[in-house]
Amino acid sequence: MSNRLIESLAGAAVIAVAVGFAAFSYSRAGLESVDGYELSASFNRVDGLVVGNDVRISGVKVGSVTAQDLNPQTYMAVVKMTVRSDVELPLDSSAKIASDGLLGGKFVSLEPGGDVDMIVPGGEIEYTQGSVNLEELIGQVIYSSGSSSAKPE
Repeated sequence: MSNRLIESLAGAAVIAVAVGFAAFSYSRAGLESVDGYELSASFNRVDGLVVGNDVRISGVKVGSVTAQDLNPQTYMAVVKMTVRSDVELPLDSSAKIASDGLLGGKFVSLEPGGDVDMIVPGGEIEYTQGSVNLEELIGQVIYSSGSSSAKPE
């Protein structure tokens, strides 16, 4: 009988630690939504970008991705995002899909331009750069190094 009580208490302790760890991780992850205005941007590819990912300027989170859709006329991926209302972006600002390290997640990196006019809420960022497909890039490197290693005789 005492073995069952000890096992039950140990199991309860493990569950309590797991719940505490999950709560701590969630509070530190920065998953809170950002109140602000909505912008959109069209990309040729958005591999790995999901709703909820960060929107950053100079590495600082200023918003989050709210939606993704495909434009059936252009076949471009349209990403909608919110940006904090205290952050105004010039009309010639650019957006790119960047990676948080080699195995990290994706985020939208905004680079403010120098125009005196600002993008209005609901506006679109014109200058974009899609995500880099890491598998294709590695395949190209392997293929090119394999064909160049053959020595002529």
